[in-house]
Amino acid sequence: MLAASRRRILERLADGDLVLDVGGWAQPFERADWVLDLLPYETRGLYGYDRDTADERFSAQTWVVRDVCDREPWPFADGQFDFAICAQTLEDLRDPVWVCQELQRVARAGYVEVPSRLEEQSLGVHGPWAGWSHHRWLCDLDGDGIRFVFKPPLVHTRDSDHFPAGFHATLAEEQRVEQLWWEGAFTAREQVFVEAEPLDEYLASFVAAHRPRRRWRR
Repeated sequence: MLAASRRRILERLADGDLVLDVGGWAQPFERADWVLDLLPYETRGLYGYDRDTADERFSAQTWVVRDVCDREPWPFADGQFDFAICAQTLEDLRDPVWVCQELQRVARAGYVEVPSRLEEQSLGVHGPWAGWSHHRWLCDLDGDGIRFVFKPPLVHTRDSDHFPAGFHATLAEEQRVEQLWWEGAFTAREQVFVEAEPLDEYLASFVAAHRPRRRWRR
């Protein structure tokens, strides 16, 4: 999670606020009272914490092991949480729209963070690919919500559809992510391209609009 966002969340939370972290297994948000993730509590913290030590507010009893995309309502009541966090998770999931719907059902406000297209369409972020090899979606913040576009394999191969190797290293931390702060509700939808031309335009026009003027060496 972006450090500035983490500080902002902690500043806005009262001690009695109930907080849910969805998909926080690799780097749990220690202030969360509950965590919902596919992987178990005992294996948490692959990437550690946002600080050197963490006083976990959640516990093994409030860590729910669950496929968040299984199309069954999460085991929480409507509006149970004051705040819900879903950071660096939606781009990995097979059904992010469903997850967004459940986020809005169980929480009254929250924070969503996804990789920006500046990073996700940059060559060499994670091996010889554009963006992260395991990500399923390109994410666009669209007004008061988020729009998901399936990340096609051709984004890795066509120069018109990705930024050159080395470009991602020039990005500031704030440029690598998109942030959605929501209260009450937000929109979430998948944009589907059924013809090649609109998809080509979607991919190439973004790169053309943000491509650096100087050449980057591979």
